[in-house]
Amino acid sequence: MSDRKTLANRFLSQSGWGNASQAHLAGDASNRSYLRLTRNDTGETAVLMDAPPKTSEDIQPFVAITAHLMGLNLSPPRILAQDKQHGFLLIEDLGDALFARLINDNPDMEQTLYRAAVDVLIQLHQHPAPDGLLEYTPTVMAEYIGPVFEWYHPATPDETTAIITEIESVLTEYCSTPPVMALRDYHAENLLWLPDRASTKRVGLLDYQDAVIAHPSYDLVSLLKDARRDVPAKIQTEMIDRYIVATGSEPQTFHTAYCANGAQRNLRILGVFSRLCVVAGKPGYIDLVPRVWGHLKQDLSHPALANLNRLVFAALPEPNTDVLQRLKSKCTNPLMP
Repeated sequence: MSDRKTLANRFLSQSGWGNASQAHLAGDASNRSYLRLTRNDTGETAVLMDAPPKTSEDIQPFVAITAHLMGLNLSPPRILAQDKQHGFLLIEDLGDALFARLINDNPDMEQTLYRAAVDVLIQLHQHPAPDGLLEYTPTVMAEYIGPVFEWYHPATPDETTAIITEIESVLTEYCSTPPVMALRDYHAENLLWLPDRASTKRVGLLDYQDAVIAHPSYDLVSLLKDARRDVPAKIQTEMIDRYIVATGSEPQTFHTAYCANGAQRNLRILGVFSRLCVVAGKPGYIDLVPRVWGHLKQDLSHPALANLNRLVFAALPEPNTDVLQRLKSKCTNPLMP
């Protein structure tokens, strides 16, 4: 038995779950892993989060942000027990009703689910962000697109500098609205439907430990420009309008900021997904690249981003078959994402 397994079993025993049966749950792009625990006598369930400190994982942000979200009457999983030293959390099991899965099985639910997700953001943005979060300033966001040049396609130093400079300028000019808390990976595979709860508590929240302070449109981009599924244009338009009306945002200003944030986010995702293939041995992420590229093209079609559009598409190739195959060929230890 590995040392990690021994530590996990000790933690579960101390938490009263030592005799529970265990089943692996799908993980994410991090080094964290998850087990669903079921008490054989009662059928009660919980989830073990394993976040090894040796891989630079830290459970403290998850703990702190969970407390903040619960204070806003939202639905993160309750924390039942924790071992900060060894990187273990025992958390509430919110079930399997992921938005992405529900929409696939019941397309008629799509509008209801997305409305509920937007309403969570409206409520979240009415309150100050907690202390200690990274501020997604234009400078930070511009620097964060670096992986696209390192892993997706190398650009010349002049091209790289020009794109980073331009995106910082665009974000500075068009994203001046006071920032809010952004959960950052706010999309249909991190949201769970909890129909027995009321109002915004019907949306279960996952994978928010990397929350930041960002422009109010950032999580809306994450939700509607989803790298993993196509959100119908009609739904996108309705949800943006829903947010604008509820928050009193100026429509033209908000739409421009939405596209600017989308361009930054999708450039970064192109690099991150490429890195997950090449470094982490997860070629499945490359299959998502064409959709991300499509989002990027839509973002950069905004007239205010015309110069950024020119710079990006002069430096980066479209992900055609050859480009995708080149990326996958660099994956030396293929694993499924």
